[in-house]
Amino acid sequence: MSQPDDATAEYGQRPFEAPPGATEILLVRHGQSASYREGYPFPLVDGQGDPPLSALGEWQAERVAERLAALAIGAVYVTTLRRTHQTAAPLVARLGVEPLVEPDLREVHLGEWEGGVFRVMAAKGHPAMVAADEQQDWGAIPGGESSDSLRARVRAAIGRIHARHPGERVVAVSHGGAIGAVLAEASGARTFAFAAADNASISHLVVLGDRWSVRRFNDTGHLAGELSAEADAPT
Repeated sequence: MSQPDDATAEYGQRPFEAPPGATEILLVRHGQSASYREGYPFPLVDGQGDPPLSALGEWQAERVAERLAALAIGAVYVTTLRRTHQTAAPLVARLGVEPLVEPDLREVHLGEWEGGVFRVMAAKGHPAMVAADEQQDWGAIPGGESSDSLRARVRAAIGRIHARHPGERVVAVSHGGAIGAVLAEASGARTFAFAAADNASISHLVVLGDRWSVRRFNDTGHLAGELSAEADAPT
């Protein structure tokens, strides 16, 4: 085979670039929240448990800010629950912006298991938890929000963010169940396929109209020192 001359066009591999008009959404799960103690339920906001961050969660929030502050970010979104506000706080302080509230990215409503009871039932393997997993439906929890309802509202929330920020990158601090539902909608997966995002992890969604692309899931590279931080955290 003859060698190409200098005029021959070359087509090398290139890194991904979001198409014009797309919105890049960095979905951050809030940092670790405070532990639940039986008999001491979390306060409720609009019927949903509202624990603060733990000491480790506050450390995780700082690591998220260090990871993202150098990026060009058009807006930072939080939900109605304080653990997202506390997670976003170090980042918005560095960026010099005010967080915007998107209520429909709040966590799945856990019905009778709100206020921290869900953690107990999950740890004990309650039959309703088994049914929820088998059916891929949060609605199997007594009084819980259905997966269809959750997926519909997070889809609407992502659509609104995209409409407000075409061609921009934004951060949305949300919750494990909600982020899982967003990524399931984007990929066509079952509802629980992405339901295990770690605290303070980053997932990456690119939205252009009805075309949603998952670029990254559960990135925790910024938490490399987490084990030592957890050991040093006050009890």
